[in-house]
Amino acid sequence: MTIRVLIADDHAIVRSGLGMLINAQEDMEVVGYAADGKEACEKAWEVRPDVVLMDLSMPPGENGLTATARLKETAPDIQVLVLTMHDDEEYLFRVLQAGAAGYILKSAPDLDLITAIRSVNQGMAYLYPSATKSLIEEFLQMVKNGEEQAKYDILTDREKEVLVLIAKGFSNKEIAEQLTVSVKTVESHKAHIMEKLHLRTRPDLVRYAIKKGWLDFE
Repeated sequence: MTIRVLIADDHAIVRSGLGMLINAQEDMEVVGYAADGKEACEKAWEVRPDVVLMDLSMPPGENGLTATARLKETAPDIQVLVLTMHDDEEYLFRVLQAGAAGYILKSAPDLDLITAIRSVNQGMAYLYPSATKSLIEEFLQMVKNGEEQAKYDILTDREKEVLVLIAKGFSNKEIAEQLTVSVKTVESHKAHIMEKLHLRTRPDLVRYAIKKGWLDFE
């Protein structure tokens, strides 16, 4: 059976190259192209591909994370394989939380990309590089175990606001502007949050927020 693939990337030359590679496979065909997340969702609803190859960063339109989350909500039978330049566990956790079935780097060999498409089409998770497979085990274990609600309950309302904004990727300056406070105040809140939750880095905060289900990627 032919695997029907939709390609979403904001660079026309990348879309073209990926299209040629995929169409050269006997068991695959490209059924559509999109230049941003919004168009990717619309095209996917229209042509119903088996797999969407989704670029993570597609400025200035809707990004790949938001589109993936929206697509998985409305068409859960469509598998999403995220294509990215970011070899970072913070992005990996975000991708998994959004509902993607796989994650592959743009620097990966052609054969790895083809293998990834076949894997996610069969309902399997695909992570690249292979070393990051341990991260999905960590993620699933964290979701299974959860965290003590008491930890979150000891945060003040403002600290909870700051925690969620940090986890969503806002800088201290952006958070200060949103909450109408000084950057120093945000830094103070961040220090208190980390002390109370026994966390040390920004990725730790992201993972904690993901475990709690607070990141909606909107």
